[in-house]
Order: sequence, then C-alpha cells, then structure tokens
Amino acid sequence: MHHIYFDLFIQAPKAAIFQAVSSPEHLVNWWPQRCSGEAREGASYNFFFTPEYDWHGEVITCRPNEAFHIKMTSSDADWDPTSFGFDLEELAEGIRLKFWHRDWPELNHHYRRSAFCWAMLLNGLKNYVEKGEIVPFEDRE
Repeated sequence: MHHIYFDLFIQAPKAAIFQAVSSPEHLVNWWPQRCSGEAREGASYNFFFTPEYDWHGEVITCRPNEAFHIKMTSSDADWDPTSFGFDLEELAEGIRLKFWHRDWPELNHHYRRSAFCWAMLLNGLKNYVEKGEIVPFEDRE
C-alpha cells in the first residue's frame, strides 16, 4: 500500500482549523462542491464533487480540536480502500496540521493526481482559515 503525507503550519486557533476540516459548511469552502455529515465517530459523510464523483466516507476518529479521520466507503476503486486524516499539533510556530491519505493500492496516475490535488487543496485550506479566502469550486485542483 502507498501513502500521501503533508505537514503545514496554520496560524489560527486549533478550534478554527478543526471546524474547517470537519464541518460540512466549512469543507465546501476549500474542498468538495457540497458536503453533509456530522463530526462524530461512526457518522457518514457525503463529499459531492460532480455527479460522477459523489463519494461517501465514515468518520473513524473524531477528537475535537485534535484529530479527524475518514475511511472511504463509496468512491472509486482507487479511493475505496483508503482513509485520510487531519491531526493537529500545537507548537511555538503555530498549529501543525499533519495530513495523511493512506492505503492507496497502486502508484498510478490517480494516486499522483490526488497527491498534487491534496497539496493544492491544503494550501487553499490554509488560506481559508488564515485569511478567509474561498477559492470557487471550479478553480480548485
């Protein structure tokens, strides 16, 4: 299995970052076009990008202001075996967001494209939380 990892520093309270990665009303400002779900273990999330990419996952870890992890349950053959998560660590330099997306079955085009997209999206998350910037859905990678 293959994994994607990114660390980034965000200058904002942990609670604001946690809300941005776990609350549907904030997720839509930097990732999916539409989203529904509840930040609690066992809850289902719907990540709607387009009709062809109307994906679902289950919350496997939810520790407010500390960690939020999702296991994909209905997406595509590459994403279905995967889980992704956000872990927050408070340091002198700010909050370190440790992102991971684990258990990719192959190092194929979709894996490489997703790694690139996550890098771009996480930069959008940082700008959203720090500056209130929202990238229109059609301009997100």
